[in-house]
Amino acid sequence: MTTRVWDYLAEYESEHPDILDAVRTVFASGQLVLGASVRGFEEEYAAYHGVGHCVGVDNGTNAIRLGLQALGVGPGDEVITVSNTAAPTVVAIDATGATPVFVDVREDDFLMDTAQVADAITERTRCLLPVHLYGQCADLAPLTELAGRHGLALLEDCAQAHGARQGGTLAGTTGAVAAFSFYPTKVLGAYGDGGAVITSDADVAARLRRLRHYGMEDRYYTLETPAHNSRLDEVQAEILRRKLRRLDAYIAGRRAVAQRYADGLAGTGLRLPHTAPGNDHVYYVYVVRHPRRDDVVERLKAYDIHLNISYPWPVHTMTGFAHLGYATGSLPVTEALAGEIFSLPMYPALAQDLQDKVIHALREVLSTL
Repeated sequence: MTTRVWDYLAEYESEHPDILDAVRTVFASGQLVLGASVRGFEEEYAAYHGVGHCVGVDNGTNAIRLGLQALGVGPGDEVITVSNTAAPTVVAIDATGATPVFVDVREDDFLMDTAQVADAITERTRCLLPVHLYGQCADLAPLTELAGRHGLALLEDCAQAHGARQGGTLAGTTGAVAAFSFYPTKVLGAYGDGGAVITSDADVAARLRRLRHYGMEDRYYTLETPAHNSRLDEVQAEILRRKLRRLDAYIAGRRAVAQRYADGLAGTGLRLPHTAPGNDHVYYVYVVRHPRRDDVVERLKAYDIHLNISYPWPVHTMTGFAHLGYATGSLPVTEALAGEIFSLPMYPALAQDLQDKVIHALREVLSTL
C-alpha cells in the first residue's frame, strides 16, 4: 500500500454520515451563498478563539490579502515576513501592491528569527507578518513590542496552526488580525478551499466583510471600494462547523502520531521537530532534517513511501520574486533548510501500522547512509 504524507479517505470513512448531512443541510436550506452556515461557522470560530469577529473567505491566500487590505496595507508599503513558508503567504502580500521584506528563520525550530526584525524595519514598513509554521507559533512577544513601538500592524498567518497555543494563548489572538486556511490538508480542513480572518476590531471586520463581497456594504447596493468576490462557500462552512467540534480531537491525534515518531526515530541521526519553549505544537506537518535528504527520500520510494518537502524552494529564490533582489546566501538558514528538510506522513487517521512502516523504513535507510 502506497504511503503518502496526507490522505483524507480514512477520516471520511468514519465521518461521512456527518459530512453528507452537512451537505444536505445546506441544499435544503434554500440559501446557497452567505447563509446560515457561513454565519454559524463565523460565530463558532470566533467563539473558539475568544475574539469578537470571524469573516469567512474563499481561501487562505485571500484571508491574508484581505486582512492586509483591511489594515490599510497597500502599494508603497512593506510587510516583514519569512521566505521559509508556502508561497501563498508572499503572493498575498504582493497582491496588495505592498513589498515583502524577508528575515531569516531560526536553526532549531525553523520559525521567524524575531531578533532580525528590528533591523528590517524602515519608514515604509506597515505590517509584521509572522508565519506560525508547521503547527507552532512564532515568537510573538518581541513582535508585539516592536509593532507597538513603531506603530505597525501585526497579522498572524495561522494557516498551519489551528488550535496551536503559545503561553496558553491561542494562535491568532495576539495580533490585530489573523488569517486561516481550511485547505483539506490543514489541521481544520474543508472538503475544498476555504479561509477565514479573525479580529476583535469591529471596524476591521466591517471592512473585511465589504472586501470579500465586491466592496459592497450590502447585496448589490452601496459599493464603497471596488473589490472581488472572495466569499466562503456555504457547503464548506457547514462542513467546517461540524469538524470544528472535533478540532481538539484532531490535534490530540496528530500529537499521538508525533510522539510515536519521536520514540521510534530517536537515535537515528534524523533531526526531529523542536518545540519552542512555551509552545503547544499541533503538528500540521512533521518536518525532519537530514543532510542527505534527497537520498533518504529517494530510497524510501522502494518501500512505497512517497514524501513531501516543505519547502524545497524558498520564496525569495523563486523566479516570480527575483525582482526583490535577494541574492543567494542572503537568508542562509532558510536556504540550508531547503536542501535538508522533508515531511513524514501526518494526519490524525494515520493507522499505526503505517506509522510503523514509515519508522521501520527510515531506520533501515538511515542505517545504510
